[in-house]
Amino acid sequence: MTPTSSQTWAPPSGTRLILHLGLGAFHRAHQAVYLQLLRDAGDSGWVLAGGNIRPDGQELMRALGAQHGAYTLETVTPAGEHAYQRIESIAHVVPWSEQLEELVALGAAPSTAIVSFTVTEAGYYLDQHGRLDTAHPELRADLEGRSRRTIYGAVAAICAERMRTNGVPLTLLNCDNLRHNGDRFRAGLLEFVQARGDAPLAAWLEAHTRCPNAMVDRITPRPGPGLAQRVLAATGREDAAPVMAESFLQWVIEDRFAAARPALERVGVQLVESVQPYEEAKIRILNASHSCIAWAGSLLGYETIDQGTANPSIRAMAHAYVTQCVMPCLRHQHDPYPVDLAAYRDTVLERFGNAFLRDTNRRVAMDGYSKIPGFIAPTIRECLEHGIDPRPALVLPALFFEFLREWAAGRLRDPYDDQAMDPQRVRDMLAGADATRAFMAEVPLWGSAAGDARLHQAFEQALQQVRAWRTAQS
Repeated sequence: MTPTSSQTWAPPSGTRLILHLGLGAFHRAHQAVYLQLLRDAGDSGWVLAGGNIRPDGQELMRALGAQHGAYTLETVTPAGEHAYQRIESIAHVVPWSEQLEELVALGAAPSTAIVSFTVTEAGYYLDQHGRLDTAHPELRADLEGRSRRTIYGAVAAICAERMRTNGVPLTLLNCDNLRHNGDRFRAGLLEFVQARGDAPLAAWLEAHTRCPNAMVDRITPRPGPGLAQRVLAATGREDAAPVMAESFLQWVIEDRFAAARPALERVGVQLVESVQPYEEAKIRILNASHSCIAWAGSLLGYETIDQGTANPSIRAMAHAYVTQCVMPCLRHQHDPYPVDLAAYRDTVLERFGNAFLRDTNRRVAMDGYSKIPGFIAPTIRECLEHGIDPRPALVLPALFFEFLREWAAGRLRDPYDDQAMDPQRVRDMLAGADATRAFMAEVPLWGSAAGDARLHQAFEQALQQVRAWRTAQS
């Protein structure tokens, strides 16, 4: 399915289009796989097109484009069973351009029913109150019309063109690990448009778009150098854009779309009234524990997540955090809880122990300044609210604090990437006379609990535990 020109490409007659923004490894190991499963089941009524809103990964995008969007997915179980699947659901790869002209044109086309996106948690520029951080330079540039580098600038441009040309309703589907991701993105987009003074577009968005909340789950490491060789050996096919993932796969979506949607329930997607209990379990158990193991493993010089999971003391920290803090907090929300929390905890730890994924601590440890408030702080606040000992949960930010100290001293084995952190300000904080108190007063991390004396005292105890653990491990 090769277009004669990237400017004239259109989906095949009679099909509907999902346009995806952020054509990275996770999308290609997750949403694109579900569309492929639909194709394999005989439903060819939907196709994908996609591209990036930033100029990242252009070499990979060119390789994927040269293969007309097709690639091989390698999956591996914790027992080491490998499988290879050809994915051909991406019908068109959109080359990056400064103003995203083709992405905007495709998003505005009447045949496009869904615009989905993965930009990672930090790509939403939300403060502790869920409002836009309008002081951020990238967001400010988009607000002023100088660029289209953020998800808000890109989607606002798509919706403005759609309003101008046809007005057909559109679903905006968030596929990132952001709590209440659809609702929070919608609020951010409306705030962005209103800050621009575009009242007509704000009214159109209110009337013609829907943003269902969704929960996505599949561990997708950065592909290692041997992946292409394994694909060639297993399939006989040379592939310049393969992707790898664990065998586990899950997608839960609230069934409130603006117009047509693919029959995703036919291929295992859970369409539900509310995604909240599923996303809370996933974010607090999987995502937070993942960060715990990555920070702890990095402190011991490990390269991969499975190495940390195999360390009994690190595994015990993650287990205690979930069992003693997360599970009782979640049961205060729903009793009985619709997810078997103990079974989910055990499954997650088994998945983290998959040595065949070679998932790196560097990938999982990144963006702590988004992950503490998003994944971990809510449990800590609820522990204080319900009289639950918060120290097993505070071990996680204590690990992050020690991780930051090693980063500031240049002692980590890997670079640290954090879109939401001001590196110099954090270095100054760590060099201060009372770094722990300053860390616990960080409003971006703790929100309304910042500076809470109970929190600070319990954190100091958790930090002593972490430092004793480090001494015992050395």
